[in-house]
Amino acid sequence: MADLSNIKEHAEVIGADGVHVGTVDRVEGDRIKLTKKDSGAEVEGAESSHAGHHHYIDGGLVAEVEGDTVRLSANADVAVTFETEEDGSAI
Repeated sequence: MADLSNIKEHAEVIGADGVHVGTVDRVEGDRIKLTKKDSGAEVEGAESSHAGHHHYIDGGLVAEVEGDTVRLSANADVAVTFETEEDGSAI
């Protein structure tokens, strides 16, 4: 797992394939909280009922942090299947 302390607010989160997954709101513990405006909304196949509120990405999926970009170890379409709600439940 990459050092989550290097993740900046409003950094872009992308899958290993370079596809946009979301935008960082902030890091909470070992999870990345995505902004409401694009949590799950940008990735093909994301259900609209899960758009418009915060989703979280487990820090264990972070492959690297470079500047304003957080690259995940999974492709975007796979990474969104690991997103969780605020209470940690699966989406």
